[in-house]
Amino acid sequence: MTTNASTRTIEIPRVLSVKDLGDLMGVSPVEVIKELMKNGVMASMNQVIDFDTAAIVAADMGFEAVEARAAQQAQVPVEAASARPAIDEDAANLAPRPPVVTIMGHVDHGKTSLLDAIRETKVTAGEAGGITQHIGAYQVQVGDHQITFLDTPGHEAFTAMRARGAQVTDVAVLVVAADDGVMPQTREAIDHAKAAGVPIVVALNKMDLENANPDRVKKELSDNGVVIEEWGGDVPLVPVSARTREGLQDLLENIIVVSDVLELKADPGRPAIAVVIEAELSKTRGPLATVLVKTGTLNVGDYVVVGETMGRVKAMLNESGKRIKSAGPSEPAEILGLQSVPRAGETLRVAPDEKTARTTVIERIREREAAAMRQQQRITLDTLFGEISAGKLKELNIILKTDVQGSIEPIRTSLERLSNEQVKVKIIHTGSGSITESDVMLAVASKGIIIAFNTGTEGGADRQAATEKVDIRHYSVIYNIVEDVDKALKGMLEPTFREVITAHAEVRQVFKVSRKNSIAGAYVRDGTIARSDSARVLRDGAQIAEGKLASLKRFQEDVREVTTNFECGIQVEGFDSFEVGDVIECYRTERET
Repeated sequence: MTTNASTRTIEIPRVLSVKDLGDLMGVSPVEVIKELMKNGVMASMNQVIDFDTAAIVAADMGFEAVEARAAQQAQVPVEAASARPAIDEDAANLAPRPPVVTIMGHVDHGKTSLLDAIRETKVTAGEAGGITQHIGAYQVQVGDHQITFLDTPGHEAFTAMRARGAQVTDVAVLVVAADDGVMPQTREAIDHAKAAGVPIVVALNKMDLENANPDRVKKELSDNGVVIEEWGGDVPLVPVSARTREGLQDLLENIIVVSDVLELKADPGRPAIAVVIEAELSKTRGPLATVLVKTGTLNVGDYVVVGETMGRVKAMLNESGKRIKSAGPSEPAEILGLQSVPRAGETLRVAPDEKTARTTVIERIREREAAAMRQQQRITLDTLFGEISAGKLKELNIILKTDVQGSIEPIRTSLERLSNEQVKVKIIHTGSGSITESDVMLAVASKGIIIAFNTGTEGGADRQAATEKVDIRHYSVIYNIVEDVDKALKGMLEPTFREVITAHAEVRQVFKVSRKNSIAGAYVRDGTIARSDSARVLRDGAQIAEGKLASLKRFQEDVREVTTNFECGIQVEGFDSFEVGDVIECYRTERET
């Protein structure tokens, strides 16, 4: 950083501490803090501020601020730790790379069995007999081609990584049991794959069973928007059996055909960019990370930056536990040498030297702190019109959860009719039952909102939504849903009250105190119940009653609140039909600021 005394111009990085700004201007940090306070910002000497804030303070103190050139700040891109890898490739150096495949589908439909069967029959030649270890991914050989499988089945892992910007999957294999058909998690997997824009190959598993009914499954897939090639669509369907190994070769060949259409390429000669598939702390070897190389070649000895940590690659292992010196595009490897354990989905980049790696990590930490200080919010109905007007939003993605399946279609139809020239209303996932953590992660990944009709939110999902700042709206009247979204699109939505889930309690006993009144003997599973709360009664995930708390007791005594892991007696106004197993979801409303 330099200061030009004649023009009083200073170069300021994107983020810096209050003390650093004072040093640049040659003034005491106390003077900087005073100027910040005049602008409504409370900060300490070591508080990190962004360029815009620093420029205002500098201008108030007689300096002209210019942003320091990126090249002077770091030679590794200072993306957010979770940002999608920004890859700038030279077309002349591109070469074909293997496809990366994720297995998705309903529980018990054979995802893991299919992965195991493929691994046992098609593991890369020359590695048979090695000590197989779980590193989260492996490669199989199909003729002259290779395929990389992510050994983390399930759309939850797939979407959790995509929510952090790591779109590592090229093809999704949807496993459907021929005897069971399309189930709720199958529909979720379809919606998650479509939201990611990933082509699907259907593996119709368990074809060896007597009660297999492929025609029924094909119709159910079509009803859920997956039209197979046999029916005039573009989705390959391959009958397989993980138990008898029937159809495995055909499945692999179809994956190769689909990936050929995608023309997957990467530059193996450039410094590597990779994505963390999974990571752990080993007692004997320290932080370990399994990475999948997106482009370039990762070598032992490279200095790397991963999220907010760094290190030098001391050793690399393949899926057979063998030491390797390098890993190219679409190749998985377990690496040793990082200073701390990174998160799954974070991007790894090779740095030119140790100093640049350290500078980049410091810059990223400051960037995150500055972003937290700005308290950037995700899309909500209240901020929707401003995003549309600024041209930042072209689609409003909605996850719709209802109490019963029959409510979905009329709400979907009504909302999709609200689309206009500026923004399209898109229902990317629907389902009946409570809002789950999977729903919240899909909302994060798609930058969408969640609308709940006559249904509640699971405790873990509610905490996840609060952490990720996902907008969840609860309604009991369809007209109100349509009206609110319509007003938000037109910029007419009034300031609203937001709902804060305070606790969940499980009914373990029911006490009749009179002919018309009963008390639920409940155990508080999470949160704190306050006497002033309102409550919903949920049975099998569906809401059956709602009202204010009529009483809250501990050992016959009225109390103001009851915390986690304690028992209490609860009455809800207007409801006395509690059953053992019911869940009482307590909440309060707060005015949006």
